[in-house]
This record gives sequence, C-alpha cells and structure tokens, in this order.
Amino acid sequence: MMKRTFLFLIGLAASLTLQAQIQVSVHETAQDQPVIPAEIYGQFSEHLGRCIYEGIWVGPDSSIPNVDGYRKDVVQALQDLKVPVLRWPGGCFADEYHWMDGIGPRENRPKLVNNNWGSTVEDNSFGTHEFLNLCELIGAEPYISGNVGSGSVEELAKWVEYMTAENGSMAELRARNGREKPWKVKYLGIGNETWGCGGDMTAQYYSDVYKRYALYSRNHGGNRLFKVACGASDYDYEWTRTLMKNAASKMDGLSLHYYTVGNWNHKGSATDFTPEEYFNTLAKAVDIDEVLTNHEAIMNAYDPQRRVALLLDEWGTWFDVEPGYNPGHLFQQNTMRDAMVAAFSLNIFQKHTARLKMANIAQIVNVLQAMILTKGSQMVLTPTYHVFRMFNVHQEATYVPSEYRCGAIVSSEGRLMDDFSACVSRNAEGVLHVSLANPRLDKPVTVELAFDQLKPKAVSGEILKADRINAYNDFDKAPEVAPATFTGAKISGKKVKFILPAASVVVLEVK
Repeated sequence: MMKRTFLFLIGLAASLTLQAQIQVSVHETAQDQPVIPAEIYGQFSEHLGRCIYEGIWVGPDSSIPNVDGYRKDVVQALQDLKVPVLRWPGGCFADEYHWMDGIGPRENRPKLVNNNWGSTVEDNSFGTHEFLNLCELIGAEPYISGNVGSGSVEELAKWVEYMTAENGSMAELRARNGREKPWKVKYLGIGNETWGCGGDMTAQYYSDVYKRYALYSRNHGGNRLFKVACGASDYDYEWTRTLMKNAASKMDGLSLHYYTVGNWNHKGSATDFTPEEYFNTLAKAVDIDEVLTNHEAIMNAYDPQRRVALLLDEWGTWFDVEPGYNPGHLFQQNTMRDAMVAAFSLNIFQKHTARLKMANIAQIVNVLQAMILTKGSQMVLTPTYHVFRMFNVHQEATYVPSEYRCGAIVSSEGRLMDDFSACVSRNAEGVLHVSLANPRLDKPVTVELAFDQLKPKAVSGEILKADRINAYNDFDKAPEVAPATFTGAKISGKKVKFILPAASVVVLEVK
C-alpha cells in the first residue's frame, strides 16, 4: 500500500516543487499547546572509541588543558550548547559495565576489555564520580543506563543507592571515595537494546525482567527516579505493544532507537557522496516522523492519559568509519548533510512532544553524528553542533502550531519527504523563534511568515550554510561550516518575508 502511494505522488511532487514561495501560517494565538522539553536536545556518551577518553576525559595530569581531568575546550563547548541531559555509560557497553570497577582510587581500578567496540583496553579512570561530576559541571541531568544483560538486580540496586542515598553502607562507601553529599539522578534506563546486545531477549521475557529490576531500583531520600524501560528498534511495533501491555503501569518512560542508515552492510562515506545519496539519507532521517506516530498510537491505546513518556534515546546518522581509524570506534566526519538531518529531525521531534519527552543524539564527541571532534589537543565544532546550538532557543519554550504547503522529494529508494521544514515556539518572555531548513541543493525559496495577530517589531537571525553539501570542519584549517548573521528578513504588517537559500538552515527571532 505504501509503495503504491509513493508512485501516485511522484507526479504531484514534481509539480509542487515548481512553486517559488511558501507561506507559513503561524497560529501564535493558539491555546493549550505543549512545552518543548529541553531534553529533546539530549546527548549520549558511551565508552566507545574516543568519546570518553580523549574526547571528554584526559586526566588531571594531561598536557591538554583540563579542569580536574575534563578537557577545558570540550567543557566550554558543552556549556555553550546547554546540554540538558547526558546518557551514560552506553549503549551496548552498559550491559558489560560493572560500576564497582569504576570507583575508588584510579590507580587501583581494574582494566576492562571493551568487547563491543574494538577490543580497546580501558582503565576505568572515568567512572561514576567522574560522570556525575561532569554533569554538574556542564549543567546536565544524568541519565544512567543500568546493566541488565550481564548484571544483577542487586548490582543495580546498590548503584542507585551509592549515587543517591544520604546514609547507609553505600553512602558511607561513596563518602570514603570523596563524595559525601548524594547526587541527584533522575533518569534510570533499565537495560539497553535488550532485544540485541543487551541480552538477546524477547519482549515478553524482558517485560518481566524489567519489572523485577524496576522494583528494586528504589527512591532514596528526596531523589525520585524516572524509570525507563528498554524499547524498540526502528519499526518493531510489536515490541512496544508487548511492553505497554505487560509493564506500562511500572514504567515512567519507554525508549526507542532509530538510526539513519541506508544499508547496514554498506553505510557509505560520511563525506564522499552523491546528491542522490544525500536525498536518500535525508529521506530516511525524516521517516522518523511516521515511526514516532506509529509507536505513539500504540502507546495511546494502552495509556490514553500519556503518563508514560517516549524517549528516543539513540538517533542520528551512521556512516562508514573514516579511513585509518579503528573500525570499532565509529569515528565519522560530519558535514552539512548531517546538519540538515539534525535540523529536520529536531523540527519533527518538537511536533511530537505531547508524548516524546527526550531525544539523545549519538554521540556527543568523536563517535557517529558527534557535536565535537578532537585530535590530541585540537578540537573542532561540527555542523551538527551548530544546529543544536542555534536551535536550543526552543528548549522549554511553548510549541506554536503552524502550517504550510510545500513541495516534495521522492528519493530513489522510494521515500517521500517535504522539501521544506519549519517549527515555531514562544519563550517565557513572549519572543517567537522559528527554525527553518531548505534541503534543495539548487533552489532557494521565498518564505513568508504570516501571523494571526502579531505585528512584528523586530526580526533577527542566524544562518548555517556552506559552499557544498559535503563541506565539513577539520583540524588544521579554517571552518568550512559556521553560523553567520542572517539579515534578509523584512517585516510588512503581520508578515515577515525572506529568501531561504538552497541547502541552508535558519533560525529567526521575532519580537
């Protein structure tokens, strides 16, 4: 049925792309709209490649400038990004991680072979204290992934107690290791990808396992856990149905993983790609809209009050590893194509926040669609970083409904996507922010924002674009992709009009 629909729409798509102007009707007077959770801009850090070691943690004795072992340049970049929540220690790594190995004097911690990611030997110098102190340093809420695959109920229960209890034996152990006051830990993931690397379980079996682990992961003192059950991969709607049927009353959230991968056997280069491959990638990314809608419909059937949140706690592009790097370290460059994926994805997420309460891009440094890349003492900010920084004005703002008619693109793989993206929000001061993206490589579009009642007094903005879609920022050279001031928007009565260049991302502030 879906394939027939695509074939039917090809002719329509071709005609729509000829239009020269898009009018976005902004309904700023709409009432009772959801607030966009800051956690939609969440991040993910796994013990994988150089994400933790070198990417975030270099140790206090490193020649790389650091604050108590954390890279100064990366910490500053993450503070500027306003990271709301950070997931750790995995990923697949989480279900082989035993937290007791990562506490106490660093010189006494046992070494660990990372069997999931390149058989790297890790020294456990970055553990619970280092992670939770990092979250405090950058102002992020910690999101702990508990070990269900190779761990025990007792191990996870004691970890929760170690982190959050004010007294008792675990609190005393924490104090001996240098932290008397408990941390605040809200988010607890009970397992990761339990259908695969986290235990190879069925949904029926895991739903019972989840309830057992959740029961013994207790609240201590004033800390209140938000317990997240391991959800589905991509289009596995039956997993969501089984978990909601069997365990919805015992969970606060249900996770979902969705990666933009064209072919798992040949993912393609992150930097060397054709226009056809570009549109295939972007169309696969925006398919998340339908995926979210379908999972939400199942959750609505079992939880019409929307008490259980949906958390997309792994998402992003996944390409072939850069030449010369360990294949298990998943290091890939980051181009303007990734920026476009980020812009379209974030605009989609913000329209789903009645149920979707968190999204965590994979990953924060040096892995997959990273915010930051490092090489020794050097650091670069990726195009994706710039999109996240530009878009963070939507965090904790009220969603403002809007509507528009645009053209369509049919990828060579048969996926249909809009050739335009926009989202609007209003912050606590009443200022409107509009995030827009034009994916077309050769066609600018004239955009007109039409407000219900607002007569704008001032408009300003930023634009992210590059000379070519595969432009990226690399070490030892000036950035090829960086935001610039956008001055093209003009006010006329209740309208704002401007030209959105080809292959560009713009964020406007309207007062």
